[in-house]
Amino acid sequence: MKHLLVILFAVATPYFSFSQSANDTGKVQIIQDQKISELLNKHIEINSKAPIKGYRVKIHFGSDKNQAYEVKKKFLEKFPDVPAYAKYDQPNFNIRVGDFRTKLEAYKFLKEAQVDFPSAFLVQDEIELPKLESSIIR
Repeated sequence: MKHLLVILFAVATPYFSFSQSANDTGKVQIIQDQKISELLNKHIEINSKAPIKGYRVKIHFGSDKNQAYEVKKKFLEKFPDVPAYAKYDQPNFNIRVGDFRTKLEAYKFLKEAQVDFPSAFLVQDEIELPKLESSIIR
């Protein structure tokens, strides 16, 4: 009797199981209330205005503006993919580089930068995050 049930189950399972048909395109359509999209956009807008705490590497500070911009230029030639920021905090011009979320990331880059900028050190700062492209289909 048990063997008969196992055989019946084995024969019936493929009959009742579902499979993709040949004309399925593999696309998913999401149907949602418009208020969800509005709340998501409001959330994005509020969070885009909030400052993000992170770390940067300070490679120069001094009262000579021209020297500060020369250091920034030298840095960008050496590390073109890392952003550099010039800021005036009276009476000094500061050059800070990078946008690091964690101290460990910043420390790793600090060790690279200290080869060319031996007086560089870590500072906590408000950072900018890279812009992400939205993949939401509207």
